[in-house]
Amino acid sequence: MMTAEMKKYTVVAVICVLMWPAISCSLKQMAIDTVIDSLTGDAGSVFTGDDDPQLIAEALPFSLKLYEALLTQSPNNADLLLTTGMGFVMYANAFVQAPSDRLPDEEFETRNQMRARAKKLYLRGRDYLLDALDVRHPGFKEAALFGDTGGLKEVLADAGTDDVSFLYWCGAGWMGAISIDSFDMRLGMTRNNAIALMDRALEIDETWGAGTIHEFYISYYGSLPVMLGGSEEKARYHFQRAVELSQGKKPGPYVVLATAVSTKNQDADEFRELLGKALEIQNEDPQSRLVTIITQDKARWLLDHIDDYFLVF
Repeated sequence: MMTAEMKKYTVVAVICVLMWPAISCSLKQMAIDTVIDSLTGDAGSVFTGDDDPQLIAEALPFSLKLYEALLTQSPNNADLLLTTGMGFVMYANAFVQAPSDRLPDEEFETRNQMRARAKKLYLRGRDYLLDALDVRHPGFKEAALFGDTGGLKEVLADAGTDDVSFLYWCGAGWMGAISIDSFDMRLGMTRNNAIALMDRALEIDETWGAGTIHEFYISYYGSLPVMLGGSEEKARYHFQRAVELSQGKKPGPYVVLATAVSTKNQDADEFRELLGKALEIQNEDPQSRLVTIITQDKARWLLDHIDDYFLVF
């Protein structure tokens, strides 16, 4: 016959058995959250601070799939969505589109395949970032993808300082996809919404990333035809701000102005001068070491292939 003490322990055991699935799920989620915390935020410098582009190019695909696996368990984690989206946009730009741009004309089929892949990766990153912004501002994704620019700007009015990185990377990925495929008219029609995100990021904090947003606008205004809003004057204004905010320590503004404006003007002397300045910059910031190395490698390649861009040089 069961004593009162035995009954007490039996009840406790039954309760523990009934609660175990909840406890197990909680422990699993805690473990997942711990992994996510270790992969987001400052942990990104493990990649951006590296000095071996090839190593990062080979490591990033595995990391991106890991992020996606974690998102199946925490689909509404805005920080993880940001890290995943950023990763896809950066990978598309640095390790897919950039190498395709260096292929000779006779390898146009391979180049087109790589550019098509880059477009898909840009949009994949953009969509993760739209999901992140939707978590932070419910209704954001629908307004961005299906609303007009006026409606999107109303939603963007609620964005604050903590949203700048989300807005920048989402806009960058979106515009990357648009610019790489000018024949996709449907996607091209969304350009104003993509730029609205970047405009809002600039409005909130023009100093973000030591002038990174201004760097985008050098290319944007410098590359567009005047009839579509292009402006050399605006491109040069953003170049000056980017240099000022980075204290001249980033090669990016010089390379972007050279490729977007100097080539259009067929000014080979300015092209060489700008790329020379980019190569003179010492890599002082460990957080951006990888970007500096990749950008300066591009500057060297451009100088070595200057005859591809100028009739007289």
